[in-house]
Amino acid sequence: MRTAAVALTVALSMSGAMAMAGCGSTPPDYSSVFTSPATTAAPATSTTPQPIAQYLYGVGVTGEQIPLDKLTDIKVTLPRPPGWTKYTNSNFSPGTEVIAKNNTYPTAMVIVFKLTGNFDVAEALKHASVDAEMSQNFTKLNASDQDFDGFPSSMIEGSYDLKDKRLHSYNRVVIPVTPAPAFQRYLVQLTVTTLANQAAADADDVEAIIRGFSVTLK
Repeated sequence: MRTAAVALTVALSMSGAMAMAGCGSTPPDYSSVFTSPATTAAPATSTTPQPIAQYLYGVGVTGEQIPLDKLTDIKVTLPRPPGWTKYTNSNFSPGTEVIAKNNTYPTAMVIVFKLTGNFDVAEALKHASVDAEMSQNFTKLNASDQDFDGFPSSMIEGSYDLKDKRLHSYNRVVIPVTPAPAFQRYLVQLTVTTLANQAAADADDVEAIIRGFSVTLK
């Protein structure tokens, strides 16, 4: 199965920068995001839209992927409708939470990164939908820049082509922060993907995941 995740396009590995799979590809290795030395980062000079990972890297942000069950100061809830089970794949980075129905589409994926470095949250979120919008024949169906659970957030929903399939994807990025004095920022991303021609049949389960997904302080 190839999970069609609307994903951060550029990842930064523990040893340096590396290209990463984007929307409609094998789930990316998120363990590599934001972890190159900040001193090597340079602002982009191209007018090409920057995905959020590339933007954050460019302003010197580093990060560490944290599994949901290892979070100590925030709680991220991914509901699991009846018939959905945990899905594993060697392409997933450690800490990536993925569930699927009948071991295929539809799927839901959550990643969480603990961020280090100062950045403009509002500006970063302007880049949150770039991956989706660059997908083949992408059609935007819905979008929002409203806060989610009281935290800055960006959401985009749409359909796109992947080889011989038309896929429908819901993607939300949330940037929660813990109170002072800790003031710890995280990046949380939820992506739910269905086959477009089965979106209506899967709607109840997808809505249950979207409604039940939450990001809260512990």
